[in-house]
Amino acid sequence: MSPEIHKIQRLPQRGHYDRETIYAILDAARVCHVGLAEGDQPFVLPMLYARAGDEILLHGAPASRLIGHIAAGRPICISVAILDGLVLAKSAFHHSVNYRSVVLFGRGRLIEDLEEKLAALRRLTEHLAPGRWEAARPPNAAELRGTAVVAVRIENASAKVRSGPPADAAQDRTWPVWAGVLPVREAFGEPIPAAYCDE
Repeated sequence: MSPEIHKIQRLPQRGHYDRETIYAILDAARVCHVGLAEGDQPFVLPMLYARAGDEILLHGAPASRLIGHIAAGRPICISVAILDGLVLAKSAFHHSVNYRSVVLFGRGRLIEDLEEKLAALRRLTEHLAPGRWEAARPPNAAELRGTAVVAVRIENASAKVRSGPPADAAQDRTWPVWAGVLPVREAFGEPIPAAYCDE
C-alpha cells in the first residue's frame, strides 16, 4: 500500500503499511469513525462497518449526507482504534496506552445491484454478530429501499501499534508507585432478552 498521504511522522517505528497488519486490525474492531469535509465544515461520524476484500462497507439512510458524499465518489477518511491496555508509568509524562489503530483513505460507490447489496448487508451483520444473518429474518423490500449501502475502496492506509511496558527514565524507576500495564479487553456481558422473546 502506498503511504504517500499518510506516512506516520511521530514515532514512525510504530507504523505498519502491510495489508496483513492493517486488515487484521480492521477485522478485529467493530466501530469506525468516518471523516468527510463539505466546504470548510468537517464531519466525523461513528459507524458500524465491515471489510470485504479491499473495500469498507457502510450503510445508512439513502438521503444522508455521508451516503451522498460517498456515492458521489468524493474522498473519505476512515479510522478505527482498539485499546489494549493502560500503560501506567512511574512518571506522569510516560503514561500511555497500548493500542492498535488504522487510518485509511479512499473513494466509494453506491452498491445498486440487489445481490451485491444483500451480500454486503450480510457481511455487515456477520461482522457485528457472526452467525446472526442466517438466524434473523432477511430484509424485506421496504427495508432494502430504505437502506443505502456504499463500498469505500481502500486506496491508502497505515496502521499504528503500541505494545509493551512503560518507558520510565532511569531516575524515575525508584519512585514509590506501581508501574506496568493494565490490560483492557472487550467482553460481552450476560444477555438481556427482549420483553417479547420467549427464550
